[in-house]
Amino acid sequence: MTETASTTRDLTVYFDGACPLCRREVAFYRRLDRAGRIAWQDVSAPDAAPGCDLSRDAALQRFHVREADGRLASGAAGFVAVWRRLPGFRWLAPLAAWPPALRLLEHAYLGFLKIRPWISRRFA
Repeated sequence: MTETASTTRDLTVYFDGACPLCRREVAFYRRLDRAGRIAWQDVSAPDAAPGCDLSRDAALQRFHVREADGRLASGAAGFVAVWRRLPGFRWLAPLAAWPPALRLLEHAYLGFLKIRPWISRRFA
């Protein structure tokens, strides 16, 4: 079951539920989110509406999260926002948020996005 962005949570994650790799990663994170701090919104349905400042196409192309105050983060910064809320990853979040590390992670993420379709086909 996918929760909606209207659920009161600390963070909303927008993910491509049609992507086998994305589904697997989200399932892993959901298991860790025992406190229920994160709302998970599958944006793969044609009628999905992640918000006026985030199109469905943009949400499908790149990892996005929305903080409770409405701020959007994407890519490596989005992952850091998720890690801040998950046991086992909380220690990593401050290290990954350090600007030089965040830039490196963002470059790695951009490289990953280029091969994501190929990897996703392997998970199908």
